[in-house]
Amino acid sequence: MELFTPDFGLIFWMFVAFILLFLVLAKWGWPVIIKMMDKRASTIDEGVENAREAREQLENARAEADKYMREAQARQQEMLREAAKMKTEIIEQARKEASVAAQREMDVAKVAIDQARKEAESQLRNEVGKFSIEIAEKMMRTQMKSDKAQTQLVNKLLDEIEKN
Repeated sequence: MELFTPDFGLIFWMFVAFILLFLVLAKWGWPVIIKMMDKRASTIDEGVENAREAREQLENARAEADKYMREAQARQQEMLREAAKMKTEIIEQARKEASVAAQREMDVAKVAIDQARKEAESQLRNEVGKFSIEIAEKMMRTQMKSDKAQTQLVNKLLDEIEKN
């Protein structure tokens, strides 16, 4: 039972050992432990400060990215408007060129049609003239079969020549 009921000597030596341990720890142990705890606390504080700075930089970067996105969207809209305007201008120019080309083709076609009509009229006149001559020739042959008709025709023509 001695272990459960300590003597005065045991308590004294335990107290002396505690005081020596306390003094050694107070001289060499606690300053190192406190220094390490302070260093750890300053590291944590630096980490928190760095996190705050990083959060602020992230917010600034987001704001700047949003600004650039808005600018890019505005430029994109402007480019789309310019492209639509250019498209309209190109279409109008193509329409004008097509109408000019169509008008030229129509003018060329009109000239070709006029020339073809004139050629057809000329050819028709020539054909009518040929047919008239052939008809007149056939009529003359039938009428000039007799000598009396030939003499009358010659006299008539001579009279007309004398009058002119």
